[in-house]
Amino acid sequence: MKTIKAIFSDRTMRNRILFVFFVLIITRLLASIPIPGVSTENLAQFLQNNSFFGLLNIFAGGGLSAFSIVMLGVGPYITGSIIMQLMTVLSPRLKEMYQEEGEIGRRRFVQYGRMLTLPLAILQGFALITLLERQNAISQLATPDLIGNIAIVTGGTMLMMWLGEQINEHGIGNGVSLIIFAGIVAALPQSLGQFFVTFDVAQIPMLVALTALTLVVIAGIVYVTEAERPVPVTYARQARIGSSSTITNSTYLPLRLNQAGVVPIIFAISILLFPQLLSQLFATSSQAVLQAIARSVNTALANQWIYGGLYFLLVVMFTYFYTAVMFDPEKTADNLQKNGAFIPGFRPGLATAEYIGYVLARITLFGAVFLGLVAVLPVIVQAITGLTAIQVGGTSLLIAISVVLDLIKKVDAQLSMREY
Repeated sequence: MKTIKAIFSDRTMRNRILFVFFVLIITRLLASIPIPGVSTENLAQFLQNNSFFGLLNIFAGGGLSAFSIVMLGVGPYITGSIIMQLMTVLSPRLKEMYQEEGEIGRRRFVQYGRMLTLPLAILQGFALITLLERQNAISQLATPDLIGNIAIVTGGTMLMMWLGEQINEHGIGNGVSLIIFAGIVAALPQSLGQFFVTFDVAQIPMLVALTALTLVVIAGIVYVTEAERPVPVTYARQARIGSSSTITNSTYLPLRLNQAGVVPIIFAISILLFPQLLSQLFATSSQAVLQAIARSVNTALANQWIYGGLYFLLVVMFTYFYTAVMFDPEKTADNLQKNGAFIPGFRPGLATAEYIGYVLARITLFGAVFLGLVAVLPVIVQAITGLTAIQVGGTSLLIAISVVLDLIKKVDAQLSMREY
């Protein structure tokens, strides 16, 4: 209560919080405006029985379920940002721009991501509308209507991207993450309503067990997200007290257990969605070979255990990959050496970098396995219990908790600055 009182007693903080709420309300209103000329009755029934589109609906902020003007949400922007992050591995120039050119370099890097969002939104809009047409989820569109709808959903994506960046600039927290979070929260009443419609008294013990499991998972996510491995660091400085002497100051280098956050899950979902999107697109192809391949892929990914196993492996792999991209042990060791610091028992330079890399690889293994288990937990529960209402709860839960923790940290940082 003291924190809430401090937030609303500070005019700047209060305005930032109210601005975030205002923008999120706008995004929810946009997500309820359907594209003209499209009936959503068949679409709602189709989405209810398709977990693939349930994943897409998360990153669309709930806009896909209403076939709204922002049906793509911030998905193309996230995809563009991921591609740009991957390009830092292939292009030394982009890596230098992102990591070494300071604020100006990062702004140019983000601008390239914005530019990439436009063609991605056009491609994703065309693919999604065409796929829904072939699945008979929406009626067939004439060519002018198709072009117009692609233009509308592309404009909606660019608008959502702009609103997210307005939150970054004038509000508090990560705008894109908050938009996704708002879509997850907005879907809760409908999900609960569907659950209670099909609720049976005999399911009460299972419901209690699932509630307890959810609380345990939430506690585990918070614990792992906040966990750090402190690596002791000593700073040695020369000082004159009578005669020359060396003064040492000990501190530690915090290595986070989960350096990558929820990005590996987003990577894994993007990779898994791509073959599903293509297979469903070609399932009605006139070519017998393409149709057979598409049906084989659909059949394989429809198996919960195959899907869950691939999902888990991709999350673990991308956790290591993204951690390697974002955290460079050699650069960290070089910075320690430049600042006159060393890790006790290890020589500055290469030996220090190898030790940091060794520690990072060990703790990343635990973080990667935990992320993978949380991601596939709904698949496991659904396969064991047979409750089809549980589809993407683990991913949604992880994203929601990560966003809330990040928001709390930024609010606390703002309040600390106010005190200073």
